[in-house]
Amino acid sequence: MSTPPYPPAQPGRSAAFIVYVLYLLSIPSFALFALAGVILALVSKDGAAHFARSHLDDQIRIWFIAFWWGVALAVLGVIGWILTFILIGFPILWIVGILYLVIMIWFTIKSLLGLLALLDGRPR
Repeated sequence: MSTPPYPPAQPGRSAAFIVYVLYLLSIPSFALFALAGVILALVSKDGAAHFARSHLDDQIRIWFIAFWWGVALAVLGVIGWILTFILIGFPILWIVGILYLVIMIWFTIKSLLGLLALLDGRPR
């Protein structure tokens, strides 16, 4: 007798899957889907099984890391914009733009790796 191709259904597993999909679609939506995803993860984590709970906790953690880095970079961007009058702001804005790109790529890779782990039945 063969084993089923997917792990058995667990409470919270479908929510974790939907959150990963929302996270992966967040870049074209200007992070609106990521916000919806973290809200879904926060609402779903209480009733989730241990396996799904580990994914939901990780999703919440990576969202908050990206959020606070985004806030810090936005503040730095405003400072850089103000300092463009003395020309030092241009390199600051360039660095802010590169760091935003790095955070976006990191968020996407973490979401993709988490989705693959969820589909393989591995906890996060």
